[in-house]
Amino acid sequence: MKPKPQKVRKNKKEKKKIIDYKWSGTITLLAFLISLVFSIMSETLIPNVHVLISILLVLIVVLIGILFDMVGVAITVADKKVFHAMASKKIKGAKTAIKLINNAPKVSSICNDVIGDICGIISGSGAAAISTILALELGVKAIVPSLIITALIASLTIGGKSLGKGVAVSKSNFIIEKFAKVLYPFIK
Repeated sequence: MKPKPQKVRKNKKEKKKIIDYKWSGTITLLAFLISLVFSIMSETLIPNVHVLISILLVLIVVLIGILFDMVGVAITVADKKVFHAMASKKIKGAKTAIKLINNAPKVSSICNDVIGDICGIISGSGAAAISTILALELGVKAIVPSLIITALIASLTIGGKSLGKGVAVSKSNFIIEKFAKVLYPFIK
């Protein structure tokens, strides 16, 4: 006779941790505010500056998305022991790094989902604005520059994030150390 499998009981606290409505609401509001600020900057700057500056601005937004994606990945694999050792030596940012690692799911969500996705959307709208500017300047239909610029931005974003993920996994402690040092004055 086979033994009966034991039922695993979950208490109410464990279920509550799985569905965190407060965090979801907070992250939604944060995404809205960051997106609003980035969109205002993008919509006012990109169409009103020279096309080369517009391209540079979109590339900066793509780079920000890649960098925050790297931080989001690095935070999930960073070794907390290293930062405890640094904190015992009173190295700036070590305690901040520990706080970040202790909140890795939230930090990763902010870096990858909020900032990374917003950068993707803003770079897309920037690409559309640049396409329109180029079409008018070159006297061609907007579809040609739009296809080329959109494909270029998408490939740079995807390729950059792919490369960044590999760097983030292999250099996670270094990345988190530098990120924590940047945040240290604000979190202190």
